[in-house]
Parts: sequence; structure tokens; C-alpha cells
Amino acid sequence: MRVLVTGASGWIGSAVVPELISAGHQVVGLARSDAAADTVAAAGAEVRRGTIDDLDTLRRAADACDGVIHLAFQHDIAFSGGFEAAAETNRLAVEAFGEVLAGSGRPLAIASGTLGLAPGRVLVEGEGLGAEAPEVAGGPGLRLATARATVALAARGVRSSVVGLAPSIHGEGDHGFVAALVAIARDKGVAGYVGDGSQRWPAAHRLDAARLFRLAIEAAPAGSALHGVADEGVPMRAIAEVIGRHLGVPAASVAPEDAAAHFAWLAHFVSLDSPASSAHTRELLGWQPTQPGLIEDLEKGHYFR
Repeated sequence: MRVLVTGASGWIGSAVVPELISAGHQVVGLARSDAAADTVAAAGAEVRRGTIDDLDTLRRAADACDGVIHLAFQHDIAFSGGFEAAAETNRLAVEAFGEVLAGSGRPLAIASGTLGLAPGRVLVEGEGLGAEAPEVAGGPGLRLATARATVALAARGVRSSVVGLAPSIHGEGDHGFVAALVAIARDKGVAGYVGDGSQRWPAAHRLDAARLFRLAIEAAPAGSALHGVADEGVPMRAIAEVIGRHLGVPAASVAPEDAAAHFAWLAHFVSLDSPASSAHTRELLGWQPTQPGLIEDLEKGHYFR
């Protein structure tokens, strides 16, 4: 297949591109900058210059391909107070892809999330994506609505799938949530966890996540809800203890009322108990994670160099 990948130079996209190419697919990578274009070209993909808010470019690029993997999200805007704006841009991009792919049976796989969708219990694939699901307010609700709309594209002749990603997509070079926890522990002199640290975070290695996106574009049935989750739920205390040991600082509890001061923008996320299952995904697509789990990956030491 000839596959358009948005976010092709990003943390997950830069693993998805070689995964697709090694499986014999041609890749067109959307690049918003010269640096991104260089990364995409170096990986062996064709470069298509543009941004995800350039809807005409997205439509033309998708029309010239056999399928789309949509990974791009304006994280810089989202984490600087503009989550709702970033989520709306994402919705419009998916809507544009749906217009082009409607009636063709071509695949569209988008990245979504699992964090916070079923607090305190194990989230299973498809929860929150049906028409009967309750509404969620604010920016997270907008992103969830986009995932629901993607699943609904199956009725319009699109082989659509939503890949709910764990909050920690880890691996060497990660600059996401776990890297931020390491930086906070280094700065504060303590590896913190909220309360008793029993909050569970699902996780997956970026190479396992990349393989799941390939399987989704190749074989996921229309309207599939998938989970990119290898570790169902790693306790935050266990994560903090590994970080503390490698940095030579204590692992210690942070009272819930002090979480915002200690963790800053991460406070809400580290306070969530949000495990997730991928049993259905594994059975449906034969996806079996083979890379190190989060704790094993932390123990390798690359997060602390």
C-alpha cells in the first residue's frame, strides 16, 4: 500500500515509517518543517510538506494514497493552554480524511488515548466510543468525540480504526511523560508519587506501538477500537522507586493537595488510576508486544543519561 502518515517525524511516527517500509509499503510522510522533512526523507519515505491545519493539503495527500495513519497532534499548543484548539484542529483533520476516503474501503487509523477514560478500573477496547456513551466535557471530550467519529466512518465505507495509546509510549529517546517524571525528580531531589502510589499507568514500547499501527492499516476491520497497551497498569510507586534508585534520590509520597506544586502540569496525569487492557486487540490482529516493559526499559538506564 501507499500510506500517508501524519506526524511521520514524531516520536511514534519515526518508528511507524520504517515499520511500514520494512513490510513492503510505500510511505508518504507529512512534514511541517525542513527538519521534519529531512527526518522523513532519511527514513526512506516520500515527503509531503504541510501541516494538519492545512485541510486542502491533507485531502490531496490522502486522495493520492491507499490509506492514512494519522498520528499528528498539536502537542505544543495543547500543553501551553490550548488543548481545546488542538483537539478541534485534530477533529477537522480527521473529518477531511473521512471525506476523501468515504465509500472507498480504504483504511484510516488514528491515534487516540486511554488515560482517564475509566478511572479506577481496567479500560477495555471500545469503551466510550459508542453513540450511547456519555459526553465528556472540554478538550478531552473533543478528542474522544473525534475517536467516536472515526469509528462511525465505518458506516460511510472507510475501514477506520482508533488506536488508544497508553500514556507512556516509552523507549530510548523518549521526551514524554516518563522523561518528565525523571526531570522533576532530578530537580526536586525526590522521586514522587501521589498518595500511596497505587495509581496504575498502562504503557507500551514505541516499536510495539508502531507495529500495531501497521497491523491496523493492513488488517483491522472497519470501526475497530484497538489499544496500544503492553503493560496493563504499572503502579506509580514502582515507577518512582526505579527513578529514585537510578538518580540516587529517595522515592516518597506527595500529598494529593501538594501534587500541583510538585508535579506542575503532570499533577493531573500522575493522580489518575487508569489501567487498560489490550486483550481484544491481541486476539483480533495477533499483536504481541515483544519489546521491554516500562520498568525493564527504565532499568536499562537510558532515561537517566
